[in-house]
Amino acid sequence: MSKVGAPGIGDPDFPTDGNGGYDVDHYRLKIDYDPATKHFSGVAGIEAKATQDLTRFNLDLSGFKVDKITVDGGSATFERAKDELTVIPAKPIQDKAKFTVEVAYAGEPKPITGSSNLGTYGFIPTKDGAFVTGEPNGAKTWFPNNDHPADKALYDFEITVPEGLTVLANGELVGQPSTSEGKTTFVWRESHPMVSYLATMTLGKFELRQGKTGAGIKNLAAVDPRYRGSLDSLYTLTGKITDYWSTVFGPYPFSSTGGVIDDFSAGYALENQTKPMYGGFIPKEDTISHELAHQWFGDSLSIKRWKDLWLNEGFATYAEWLWSEHQGTATAERTFRTQYAAAADAPIWKYPPGRAKPDDLFNNSVYTRGGMTLHALRQRIGDQAFFKLLKTWNTEHKYGHVTTDEFIALAEKISGKQLGTLFDAWLFTPKKPTTW
Repeated sequence: MSKVGAPGIGDPDFPTDGNGGYDVDHYRLKIDYDPATKHFSGVAGIEAKATQDLTRFNLDLSGFKVDKITVDGGSATFERAKDELTVIPAKPIQDKAKFTVEVAYAGEPKPITGSSNLGTYGFIPTKDGAFVTGEPNGAKTWFPNNDHPADKALYDFEITVPEGLTVLANGELVGQPSTSEGKTTFVWRESHPMVSYLATMTLGKFELRQGKTGAGIKNLAAVDPRYRGSLDSLYTLTGKITDYWSTVFGPYPFSSTGGVIDDFSAGYALENQTKPMYGGFIPKEDTISHELAHQWFGDSLSIKRWKDLWLNEGFATYAEWLWSEHQGTATAERTFRTQYAAAADAPIWKYPPGRAKPDDLFNNSVYTRGGMTLHALRQRIGDQAFFKLLKTWNTEHKYGHVTTDEFIALAEKISGKQLGTLFDAWLFTPKKPTTW
């Protein structure tokens, strides 16, 4: 049996994403970044557990110069090949052993462009800081990690920036920022498991509003000064929607909620855990409801393989329809019928959303036809079973990983119905469903 950790975690669609041979428990990131020079220096502490005997293992890291690596405090050698950082500890690591890695690195971070239909992502320098959104595999643009949603971990961030700037990372701020010699250090902690692409250290000039939702959940809204007029509405809507989803999907899974509008025209929003990011626009209610629904579907419940992305995006899209229904603007049935009216030769019917394609992950079908699948299910099993299913799904898999097969099995168990024909028609057949 090989004692070399695989250069990929085993996702056939993204064969070099993530790594084999270990699971990460905790990242401790200590970072210094200056937007004026774009110089980034970091020390990444990684606490992990071996899943096999290891004489070497990989981390994902794009760019940067690696200065030093230690394993369990002892010097380790390393090799670089594209985005793979291979670590060779002085002594082999035994199967099931816990171990620590520390990587010192520096350079100018570069985002990823042109490799998915999401556009530019990863660590994106801005005029006053950085906009950091990692889906699907952009975490490697700013720290060495196991960059795949199959490996969740806890995170501590200690981030130092020039005085006058604000750092927004996942979870909650630990203490008050400290300033010395023209620099300010922010310490953030996400004490719930998180996948790597949801990690952020977005920074720049921001105006903040902090408090609690009506139900008592910590709430932080932050906007670039260009969008100061939207601060109160972002704060209020975020709190209102978070509380409502808690009644539909089950208790909010994290310790805080919020939202960030930065002055960077990303053209998209991303559900960074506890800190949804809105890139260069004021989000409407449907967008906020979508990103906050992801705190359950995608963040707490994470996919093991990218092919199951509809479990994130279809659910969040259907949440938009549920929010409109709750607001009395349009029923989910009406929205479903509007979408279903698309001609039989429309592109949405040619792309079965139950099998997301690696070169077209964020296709409209994964979102809209994924959402339609849930409404077709609701029609079939009725509201009582459907909404029980959503809550049970979240309760049984909280902070864990999920697959499409598991969702189908639970839907059949709760409804007492055989649903294979329905899911096959909506998720896996490249044509417009006519019966289900």
